[in-house]
Amino acid sequence: MKIIQSGDFDSYWKNETKRSDDIKTEKTVKKIIAQVRSNGDAAVRKFASKFDKSSPQKLEVPLEEAKCALNQLRESDFSLVEAMELAALHIKSFSEKQREQFANFEFEMEPGLVTGQRIIPVQRAAIYVPGGRFPLFSSVLMCMIPAFCAGVEEVILSSPPTQDGLPDKKILAAAITASEIADNKNVRIFAMGGAQAIAALALGTESVPRVDVIAGPGNKFVTTAKKLLFGEVGIDFIAGPTDVLIIADGRAGDGDIEKTADLAAADMLSQAEHDPDARARALVPNKDFAEKIAAAVERRIKTLPTEKTARASLEAGGLIIVYKTQEEAIRIANTIAPEHLELQTADTDSWIPKLKNYGSLFTGALSAEVLGDYSAGINHTLPTKTSARFTGGLSVRHFLKTVTTLRCAPGEGFEKARNAAETLARAEGLEGHAQSAAARGKE
Repeated sequence: MKIIQSGDFDSYWKNETKRSDDIKTEKTVKKIIAQVRSNGDAAVRKFASKFDKSSPQKLEVPLEEAKCALNQLRESDFSLVEAMELAALHIKSFSEKQREQFANFEFEMEPGLVTGQRIIPVQRAAIYVPGGRFPLFSSVLMCMIPAFCAGVEEVILSSPPTQDGLPDKKILAAAITASEIADNKNVRIFAMGGAQAIAALALGTESVPRVDVIAGPGNKFVTTAKKLLFGEVGIDFIAGPTDVLIIADGRAGDGDIEKTADLAAADMLSQAEHDPDARARALVPNKDFAEKIAAAVERRIKTLPTEKTARASLEAGGLIIVYKTQEEAIRIANTIAPEHLELQTADTDSWIPKLKNYGSLFTGALSAEVLGDYSAGINHTLPTKTSARFTGGLSVRHFLKTVTTLRCAPGEGFEKARNAAETLARAEGLEGHAQSAAARGKE
């Protein structure tokens, strides 16, 4: 893990953010999409036999299998089910509050000219959840519940089949938990993984219905498929490796500098253990504190079962930046535009208004990112690779359409707008448009 001075940040960042187009991945995904487009279910099963642990003949999973998985989990690990249900309740509460912020309205701009908007949920949404070494069953809750709270009529969960032809049992259990907590039973589950699953959901096949929006995390093949199919289907955003930036001054909480360094180290490692491409970074005011964090990282990493992955991540991109002034630190933070931004400083109020680019902000020493990842209610599906410059994280808005309305009646406002439309259309050379406006004029 590197420790650098803030003056060296710009040159470091230029190298860190050099774009590398993965032409091979895109070429592979284009072939997969083309075959699913032409051959439907048969292509999905073909690629499953090549890339997944099994290739089930029937892609759709009976809901009874998911209910059985939840019941078995209740018997074997009831505390996990309790934790899952608490997280689901928090996600639902937060999502319902978000939904309240999107409202229909109509107002008379001028006499006879009534404008408005309507908020309409998409009809069918798909949630993709990867399997792999760490099946992210928490992502089922994070993605399905906002869709339900948005008012989506039908939610489809897609996740790769394991050796028994079914998605991971905890993923199945989470799907039923999300459905029960959200009080919406209209969910279907498919044992499909990878780019072929994204193509099937976006295009539709004999057994897989075409969806309006696809949300959820995935590997580079899933991400590339979402990118290539955007336009034929809506997506949440293009995701990259996960990252965290911790701004710490050693004076947060009770002011114990050793404890503060240890908390920062713990949070950096929680990010680094995801995969070797994950990025854990910190901004600190002096080199002594930077070295305390680095020492705490080394102490803690030796206790992790994921030590190999975490070390690979930290060696590839772990970074502690020593800043001189708050203004300099804020510029660097806004440049990095982290997925997760932790603010562990004594005076958070002076920082927050100036921090503009992040997926989620965690304020204070107690506000660990892991709470946002799992149980506090905010969403953990967040923008990566500096895309927090222009978008926020997954929310009910990804499953909603804001459409506008116009209602006209005789009146001064209508007549002025009609005359202006006729003039503008004729100036652009669109006589048909002009005549359409003119036809509604006074006799």
